[in-house]
Amino acid sequence: MRLFPELEHFCKARSAEYDLIALERQAELLRLSTYIKAKQQKGADCKLMVICTHNSRRSHMGQLFLALGAAHFGLSRIFTFSGGTEATAFNPRAVKSLQEIGFRFKTENAEADNPIYEVSWSSDQLTYQAYSTRFDEPPNPESDFAAIMVCNSADEACPFVAGSDFRIALPFEDPKIYDDMELESVMYTARALQIAREMFFVCENVKDKDKD
Repeated sequence: MRLFPELEHFCKARSAEYDLIALERQAELLRLSTYIKAKQQKGADCKLMVICTHNSRRSHMGQLFLALGAAHFGLSRIFTFSGGTEATAFNPRAVKSLQEIGFRFKTENAEADNPIYEVSWSSDQLTYQAYSTRFDEPPNPESDFAAIMVCNSADEACPFVAGSDFRIALPFEDPKIYDDMELESVMYTARALQIAREMFFVCENVKDKDKD
């Protein structure tokens, strides 16, 4: 898959920043890499669901950056999802930060309470539909998936995620705390860069293990 040029550049830039990830955090991220690799060794589909409370910001970022990382590093049979402990809407501030990075967004119902966005990162793909949903509702998987908890609230609310065969807590600070502040745009971008960096670290380490 050939990524849009700006996203190809973005991926390479984030891949050069792994030293910004604390060693303890790297160890946790590698647990997810190991899960993905085990699925691939079995020839099974690998379903990754990123979960936060409202499925509005961090979970969408995590899902899209995992999908982008899988495409960039040439990983096959990776299917990514996102969900919340409740459904709200894909926050327009998060959408804007991802558009500025290079993702393409289209929607015909921008004024709806929960808009459906058609998202793409390559001209060679079918667009991905992004909108807010609960983690236990379609189109999210019902079984044999990794539950990736990216906020403390969702982690505490869901100590057990039914149907998952792997669960990991990878919390990120919520950019929502900067909404309507002078630093809003800067902090949404910073959070997007951090999540991208860590999801790419996961994907690249799956790729590297293929060489063993």
